[in-house]
Amino acid sequence: MSLTRRLAILAASILACSAAAAQDTPVAIGMSGWTGFAPLTLAKEAGLFKKNGLEVSIKKIPQKDRHLAIASGDIQCAATTVETWVVWNANGVATTQIFQLDKSYGADGMVVKPGVAKIADLKGKTVAASAPGTAPYFTLAWMLKKNGLSLKDVKIVNLEPQAAANAMIAGSSDIDAAMTYEPYLGAVRAKPEAGKIIATTLDYPMVMDTFGCTPKFLKENPKAAKALADSYFAALEMIKADPKKSFEIMGADVKQSGEAFEKSQAYLRWQDKAANQKFFAAEHAQFSKEAADLLLEAGIIKQVPDMKGLADTSFIQ
Repeated sequence: MSLTRRLAILAASILACSAAAAQDTPVAIGMSGWTGFAPLTLAKEAGLFKKNGLEVSIKKIPQKDRHLAIASGDIQCAATTVETWVVWNANGVATTQIFQLDKSYGADGMVVKPGVAKIADLKGKTVAASAPGTAPYFTLAWMLKKNGLSLKDVKIVNLEPQAAANAMIAGSSDIDAAMTYEPYLGAVRAKPEAGKIIATTLDYPMVMDTFGCTPKFLKENPKAAKALADSYFAALEMIKADPKKSFEIMGADVKQSGEAFEKSQAYLRWQDKAANQKFFAAEHAQFSKEAADLLLEAGIIKQVPDMKGLADTSFIQ
């Protein structure tokens, strides 16, 4: 084969590779270091997104600000709790859930000072929780209502989950209880003298996370949306096949060892495709309605959004 011919073939190969790279759909995802979201990090770090034709960037954005990033166009997709999508849509930030990430089985909870015996004892006391429209705030509202109280019965200090847990560990005198989640809840478990975990999602199974995007992104990039879901499910398969390596990758993202991360993830259940299909068949709509009613009652939203537009299950079929 002549040199000219070889160079031509090489040039064609380079152009083909460049074209393939150009076809990777860019997508920015907003999330936090919550253990339940970690398979998304695994999908990125292990090249699963890339393999499925996606150029993913992950941005760590507090839940209270994630909708602002969506509204500004800084991100196209996000991970958050089911009821939060209700809040965002009610406030004019159009978003659609396309697959479920996880269910909390004790990974979210309320930590109280030793003198607090039950949730009803919090009346008139101070609770640290993230801002309205976030999972910790909603979890507080849910737990209070189930115990005959409302948000008006407590004084709320807005602290993010890590700061809330740290305040309890430090023994902050002006905080009687705190809402937090893994891996920060684990730090409290390790220091029982700092307070006790009085309730978790084992007692109140109401924290469920889903992944969603803007309707514009889904309409313009249906194949990419399907690839996002497929990559997540592939990450779950990787965790099953090589848990040690997977836990190390996911733990490193939140400055945990693989062993520490493994302990954190024991308090939740990631949801595979079969679990997703079952969840969206009925439970999603039922929970969203109950959540919307509570959000309205608590004054977090002023009106209930179009509930039919909250999810699109076509990407998990």
